[in-house]
Amino acid sequence: MAQWLCPPWIGYCLVSPLRRLVHKPEQVLAGLVASGMTVADVGPGMGFFTVPMVRMVGPNGTVVCVDVQEAMLRSLRKRAAAERLAERIITRVCSPTSLGVTDLAGKMDFVLVFAVVHEVPDVSSFFAEVAQALKPDAQCLVAEPARHVSPQTFEETLAAASRAGLSVVRRPHIRWCYAALLRKGR
Repeated sequence: MAQWLCPPWIGYCLVSPLRRLVHKPEQVLAGLVASGMTVADVGPGMGFFTVPMVRMVGPNGTVVCVDVQEAMLRSLRKRAAAERLAERIITRVCSPTSLGVTDLAGKMDFVLVFAVVHEVPDVSSFFAEVAQALKPDAQCLVAEPARHVSPQTFEETLAAASRAGLSVVRRPHIRWCYAALLRKGR
């Protein structure tokens, strides 16, 4: 399914303050991320959602960022350090075929997967790893850009998530995206 990997230079566009006109991280994540949580940002790029998530989890929370591109994570760490938030972020470089988070099994309160699934070569394996990382009843927000995926492709994404034990709770409105909030069963 992966046809394209976001090049690092586009990452600068994705963290532009102008993007907040379309996606306001605090609004997208409202009610999903709270103080003290351990959350994951899969494919965070340079941290458009990560930095606000770190503020939302507070001093007792942690954000784990997993990306296939070290250059993106390096920029994310610089941005977090400039905001004095780096100590609450764990970054990991993963492979295109595995998130490499088996040590985090059952530890995540929430996982954000924003504009990532269309870049994943094996969607079923991807969601199996996400589900494994989540605690029972924990949630995952999946959003895919409508410019990159069709409604049918997004439904196939949700079917793969369902096979991994993640059920659709609701479909929030996120501008220019297909989105679903998923919950892991017990």
